Amino acid sequence: MINRIRDIRKEKGLTLADVAARCSPPTTAQTIGRLETGTRNLSLVWMNRIGAALEVDPELLVKGEQAEQPRLIARLLASGTEALHTPRDAILPTALAGGARVVALAIETSAGEYRTGDQVWLRQVDPEDFAKALNRDVLVPRPSGRFAFGRMIDRQDSKVALLPPGSGSRQIVIDNPPWLGVAEMLVRKL
Repeated sequence: MINRIRDIRKEKGLTLADVAARCSPPTTAQTIGRLETGTRNLSLVWMNRIGAALEVDPELLVKGEQAEQPRLIARLLASGTEALHTPRDAILPTALAGGARVVALAIETSAGEYRTGDQVWLRQVDPEDFAKALNRDVLVPRPSGRFAFGRMIDRQDSKVALLPPGSGSRQIVIDNPPWLGVAEMLVRKL
């Protein structure tokens, strides 16, 4: 089985020993190296242990056979652009962050700084973390399967206030939303 342990470990700047120490229970750098290279079988138990140590979902550790992963082939430095000697799989920052579920919002009508065709990727946060979303763009679930999207401008008790993108928009107040989707990444075609 082809795995991505080495790619993810290097992307996070960790050594074999770092990952081994982060495992619960801790293991050896040699064991992690054998799992990376495929000389030792990557069982579900090991996938869960290493996924937790790298703070990613365990399924990110294995490569699918059908779709080719985008490759990192170059890097931009202060001195200019240079090729990577060994190209490696590109990993989306949201995939590496682990944690809460990621959802996406498709922009079908331009509004404010958002253009038609954009996608906004958002990370779900629970009510206890709503204060961290102040002055950020958020997606908020509303009753009957609807949503509101805009800049969170206020939070009082169980209510959040949003200002939708675009000029002349009126404030929207939502009472007791079960979660917020906080904007993390804008995907825009060039």
